Amino acid sequence: MRGETLKKRVRQHLHQVSTPAQYLGGEVNSVIKDPGQVEGRICLAFPDTYAIGQSHHGLQVLYTILNNDPRWACERAFTPWVDFEGVLVEQRFPLYSLETFTPLVEFDIVGFSLQYEVLYTNILTMLSLGGIPLTREERTWDHPLVIAGGPGAQNPEVMADFVDVFVIGDGEESLPWLVEEWMRLKRAGTLTREEAVARLVSQVSWAYAPAFYEPSYNQDGTLAALNRTRSDVPARIHACRITRDFDDIPLPTRPIVPFVRTPHDRVALEIMRGCPWQCRFCQSTVIKRPVRVRSVDTIVNAALEAYRNTGCDEISLLSLSSSDYPYFEELVGRMAAIFGPLGVNVSFPSLRVNSQLRTLPALVRGVRKGGLTLAPEVARDDMREQIRKKIKNDDLYEGCRQAFRNGWRKVKLYFLCGLPGERRSDLDGIVEMARKIGEISRAETGGYRPVVASVSNFVPKPHTPYQWSAMQERDYFAGVRKYMLARLRTPRVEINQHDVETSMLEGVLTRGDRRVGRAVRLAWSRGARLDGWRENFQPSLWWSALRDSGIDPAFYSQRERGHDEVLPWDHIETKRDRPFLENEHSKSRIQLQLMAEV
Repeated sequence: MRGETLKKRVRQHLHQVSTPAQYLGGEVNSVIKDPGQVEGRICLAFPDTYAIGQSHHGLQVLYTILNNDPRWACERAFTPWVDFEGVLVEQRFPLYSLETFTPLVEFDIVGFSLQYEVLYTNILTMLSLGGIPLTREERTWDHPLVIAGGPGAQNPEVMADFVDVFVIGDGEESLPWLVEEWMRLKRAGTLTREEAVARLVSQVSWAYAPAFYEPSYNQDGTLAALNRTRSDVPARIHACRITRDFDDIPLPTRPIVPFVRTPHDRVALEIMRGCPWQCRFCQSTVIKRPVRVRSVDTIVNAALEAYRNTGCDEISLLSLSSSDYPYFEELVGRMAAIFGPLGVNVSFPSLRVNSQLRTLPALVRGVRKGGLTLAPEVARDDMREQIRKKIKNDDLYEGCRQAFRNGWRKVKLYFLCGLPGERRSDLDGIVEMARKIGEISRAETGGYRPVVASVSNFVPKPHTPYQWSAMQERDYFAGVRKYMLARLRTPRVEINQHDVETSMLEGVLTRGDRRVGRAVRLAWSRGARLDGWRENFQPSLWWSALRDSGIDPAFYSQRERGHDEVLPWDHIETKRDRPFLENEHSKSRIQLQLMAEV
């Protein structure tokens, strides 16, 4: 079925689904190329809904870079909502790209971004609807190369059966190379598909093809080794594709403007990659090293161009820690001077709590105010020392005071619960901090402003010093919520906790091995869909799928691991090697002992 025919037939059924505009494409700044005039076609397949995927900055970046090359056509696809999936299945329509309504199976490469482990079943949904065999062994030259990258690729083993090649590290340079080399191998036509994949990954150290690695296990179920089945593929995978000169990487100054409302309906510009701090719980600070920054001129010019090309009334300056940007005050001042008179809001969604926070509200006095978002993570100084989050409460309170004084309307705080060594006093500290900021808002404005404390359940992540730590049990997390809510008495102060069952599943998927992949497929076959959305998530379905696959969830998530154990992701190397992580983990244990003795 050709693209125009499929588009006409799809349109006839869109009255049956919610938000039909998300399935039509044709948005402002989307790029449509003639398939006959390009050398290769790539579909960026985001395994979540259109609203979430289209808000993702990384997708806009890669879409821009690939489409800037006249040789390639880069298109997009997203996971359909359950009502539209039903239409596709009932009418036997394939999942298609939004640009040309091309079925996924007809692309040369389909690339998934693994942003959140709980969305893994969405990948199977998209493969199946797109006409692509679920497992790599079933695919032939008639099928696209299925690749994946992003944070989830730091432990690729759970999805190893479904992905041909994982790309580790920055995608801005590695993805264009991979596209060019795969198309060269495909055009040559002299190799089998399996040999072509091997030839592809043998040339670099940052591409992992799980077909050429075989796990073996000890009698106790732990991983014994991951053995290569051929010598020409790398023994260890290095995240070596590091984009060092950040100014040379183009920002998406013509981002796609959705027809439907999305959670991040704004221009997003990444000002800095990496973080100068080394919080022990944070995977991003490990995998995104070293720190790289863009110049103020590059950012300001890109912001102006993107504003003119979209008309958006908000510009979000992104990084893991925006206030650690070395030219922060200069950037804030210039952005406020330019965009304040235009009525355009400039937001900093990730501000570090430091002395600079005290002066930020005055710097952006001329800009429309929204909410101030901060991530203290914990509220007690000794726990901060244990997790290496070096901030001061005085800076946080004074920053909030200045924000309310200068017109900010609300404050959102991000915390973690369930960290190693957590005590009741740490939970009390979260409540006290939220309550005190509520009182500051009343003192500064004459009435209580909204204060929201968002509490995430701690999940130990691969490639962090806590990768050996056990996750708390569900009863503990359920008790945390009851405990904090019982102590909250301040008006307009809320404490929200992440869904416990979702966190428990995340703990299994983020630390799993290939055996867990069987449960992912079984859960999907039984109806698991869009599990990151509370209205769709079916915990009992997952727990039964894990049980029927012979998987004990606690073996993966709630088991303390020794430094001598082989971890499923040990073959993936980041900028922080295993000895460094072991040393940090040992230091945290010593600090926990000191905390317990006080």
